[in-house]
Amino acid sequence: MKVGAICKREVAYVHESARVSEAARLMRERHVGSLVVVRERDKGRVPVGIVTDRDIVVGVLTTGLDYKTVSVGEIMGRDLVSARENDEVLAAFKAMRRRGIRRLPVVSESGELAGIVTVDDLLGIVAEQFGDLVKVISAERSREARARV
Repeated sequence: MKVGAICKREVAYVHESARVSEAARLMRERHVGSLVVVRERDKGRVPVGIVTDRDIVVGVLTTGLDYKTVSVGEIMGRDLVSARENDEVLAAFKAMRRRGIRRLPVVSESGELAGIVTVDDLLGIVAEQFGDLVKVISAERSREARARV
């Protein structure tokens, strides 16, 4: 299965020049704990980082910085890991596990922001597949029971 098939296409994002106060407002409005940080390029919005609610608390509020003047680009996580739409889901999962990240922006072949995959999304897929396995086992037991009658 490809990442593009499972990613959420509606992505909460913020420009790197936006103030932290704007990012916090967007998180509240969108009911999310993180935003993909983007930079506008000729080819569209290109992800350059991620900012989380924890980044705001630890990086701004607890240090006494002014959240009204600090930009998202100053506090965002810069070591961005992303996946391409045509990457296999298993490869994306392994990258997330290896890097210890919970969110993975998805980009198009040209590098534009196309979606996002989260650990929660992957858990949902795994849970669905486990459910399918349970149905296979139940069906096999029923078939065997009917064959013995």
